[in-house]
Amino acid sequence: MLPKIIVLLFCQLFLSVILIGQPIRVMTFNIRFDNPNDGKNIWENRKTEVLELIKYYHPGFFGLQEAMNNQLEFINDGLKDYAFIGVGREDGKQKGEYTPIFFDSTSFQLISHHTFWLSETADEVSVGWDAALERICTYGLFMDKETGDSIHVFNTHFDHMGKVARLMSAKLIEQKIDGVASGSSFIILMGDLNCTPESEPFQVLQEELDYGAEISLKGLYGPDGTFNGYVEDLVMTERIDHIFTRNFKVNSYRHIDDRMKNNGYLSDHLPVIAEIEVK
Repeated sequence: MLPKIIVLLFCQLFLSVILIGQPIRVMTFNIRFDNPNDGKNIWENRKTEVLELIKYYHPGFFGLQEAMNNQLEFINDGLKDYAFIGVGREDGKQKGEYTPIFFDSTSFQLISHHTFWLSETADEVSVGWDAALERICTYGLFMDKETGDSIHVFNTHFDHMGKVARLMSAKLIEQKIDGVASGSSFIILMGDLNCTPESEPFQVLQEELDYGAEISLKGLYGPDGTFNGYVEDLVMTERIDHIFTRNFKVNSYRHIDDRMKNNGYLSDHLPVIAEIEVK
């Protein structure tokens, strides 16, 4: 028989391997709102292949931007073992665009969630600073069912017009993160920031968080940019969709340039996916 001390050490090693957990796939995707004036790019023509892309990559968490209630319902109905959190930005219920967070409910348990407005009055429906529209950030606290780790996930969409609004939105999200999480917490922030890595709002966020593309062990895979505007054969350089983390190792980071069967774009933005692990 093996000495008891060897058995105990073996058990301890086995448990530590189990508790490390598996890599997590995280995806952000501006799916383009259901605009009837989009011609051949209307939601009805894209929705099935958008859903198939999500199923194929099977992220543990994914955040959408510009999602209307009918689009959410279609995606939610088409997925197995996922749930989502979020509200419409125009009334805090179902009106207007959402920034929802979907999560694989077989792997993660929702602990709490909240949506706040990117404005001076964050707890009520409002337009902030010089923004053109209401903008929001949806937040969830989740528990990894395998390891017991708590993970804070934020998904947002910054204004496309307001330069001040984008900067102040970054500062507000930074404050919100500091309010719910410590420096040792596991954090994911994703979204369409409508700004590039050289911008001031981006730099504000990078003071507190790691930019996935920069710390990826395999570098950035795919086009440099994420916005295509439905322009076929565009050389994409405008990088405005991003994933940030804290206390995660990023194994890979990709701008997904998958196309529909007719070679058209799935959206006017590319989805971004990262594979991450707890450090």
